[in-house]
Amino acid sequence: MLSEYIRSAMRRATYEILPDGTYYGEIPGFQGVYANDRTLEDCRQQLQEVLEGWIVLGLRLGHTFPIVDGIALGVEKEAA
Repeated sequence: MLSEYIRSAMRRATYEILPDGTYYGEIPGFQGVYANDRTLEDCRQQLQEVLEGWIVLGLRLGHTFPIVDGIALGVEKEAA
């Protein structure tokens, strides 16, 4: 499920070439998930790494995540 969530989120990514010739990428709806690198492929790779770190941190902090292509990501709490 986690891998599919990441793939689905990455399909939403948008990229642009900046005036300095580098690539900027972000995933709309994922606040703070962006990357900038020399090539499009390097930018994509860095963006995925940022997304993965964002998810790990969010899970640790108990954040809620956007639902992507019907996939809801979160931690299930044990019943007391």
